[in-house]
Amino acid sequence: MGRNVSRRRVLAGIGAGSAITLAGCLDGEAGNGNGNGNGGGASGDADAMVGVLAPVTGDLGDLGTPIRDAGILPGTQLEDAGVDFEIDIRQEDTETDPEAGMTGAQSLVDAGYPAITGAASSAVTIAVAEDVYFPNEVVGISPASTSPDITDMNGDFLLRTCPSDAWQGEAMAEIAYQEEGAETASTFFLNNDYGQGLADTFVEAFDAEGGEIYEEVAFESEQPSYSSELESALGDDPDLLMIVGYPDSGEQIFRDYYADFDDGTTIMVPDGLQSNSLPGNVDNEMANVIGTAPSAAGPGIETFTDLFEAEYGSGPGVFNAQAYDATALHILAQVAGGGQGSSLSDQIREIAAPGGEVVGPDNLPEALEMAAAGDEIEYQGASGDVVFDENGDLDAVTYDIFDFDMDGYNVTDEYVF
Repeated sequence: MGRNVSRRRVLAGIGAGSAITLAGCLDGEAGNGNGNGNGGGASGDADAMVGVLAPVTGDLGDLGTPIRDAGILPGTQLEDAGVDFEIDIRQEDTETDPEAGMTGAQSLVDAGYPAITGAASSAVTIAVAEDVYFPNEVVGISPASTSPDITDMNGDFLLRTCPSDAWQGEAMAEIAYQEEGAETASTFFLNNDYGQGLADTFVEAFDAEGGEIYEEVAFESEQPSYSSELESALGDDPDLLMIVGYPDSGEQIFRDYYADFDDGTTIMVPDGLQSNSLPGNVDNEMANVIGTAPSAAGPGIETFTDLFEAEYGSGPGVFNAQAYDATALHILAQVAGGGQGSSLSDQIREIAAPGGEVVGPDNLPEALEMAAAGDEIEYQGASGDVVFDENGDLDAVTYDIFDFDMDGYNVTDEYVF
């Protein structure tokens, strides 16, 4: 049976560039940085310092706000449990823009944060990693950046709790050809690292399945109309149209599609368009649209969901569990003595690797005590096992398959890849 995941409200009181200090005075002060990009880290008053870098505004804002909130949630959980540790979390809005993302990341580094959860957009994460993470040896864990290009970057200082689209493109192609019976397809994708990377892997995999690609059409974000681009993508009457984008652009794309081009063609979308508000904003039930997204089905998913609903008033969405796991790993690694730079990266990998007492969202406060005592622990998360390979990628993944109705999206099946 399908599961409808409702949207959530914005976290009250946490604005762009603000900080919360948990298990201590909620005074909004930032970290103890020294301004050189390798700041005081967790060596000052706080036992752990984590920046959360997420798109609260811009094309990805609809999905990015709950990602931000989930990244903050481990700190709130620990504060509510009354742990005897001071956890300092500060968030910055990337605005779904690489320049704004680099500015926000540099602000976090200058304030002394040695660990950052983020960014979300692949284009932002790539820019932030090259400009800020790598030169300053700050450890970033992205919960949502799925571009295959990230695999070839420095896996010591950029890891992911989400899977690469090198897998998702293959999964989408296999579902399109084998399950949907599509023999021909066109792609319609956002002109950035995320859109191009996922479209390319889909095209290669669909061709390998035996399908034929008609058109590959790129589009720019947040345009007033997409009619001419849709006409190009649909001109040869493909069996399936694969669309890669974000919700703000997606609303106009689907308005234009249903106004002028709707002939029942199957449309397939990835996680970037997995938004509960999309059908209502388009004013169409979107019955011809199916999608895939990384699953969140780890051993701690029920506890995480309960925590999220209690804090924010509605259920979590796509990449929210991955954001929680990223921040939880950052906190545990620092409390375990991970320090900064490559030693912190090594500690994160050690905590996530098999072996030791299993910890996760269910017992995060106790896990913090064990980490501080030097006990061997194995973090199993809300999103799943978060075992990293040498590139900082996950070594296994499961995808949800979803469809839409007027109330939002419904997860109907899963695909183990």
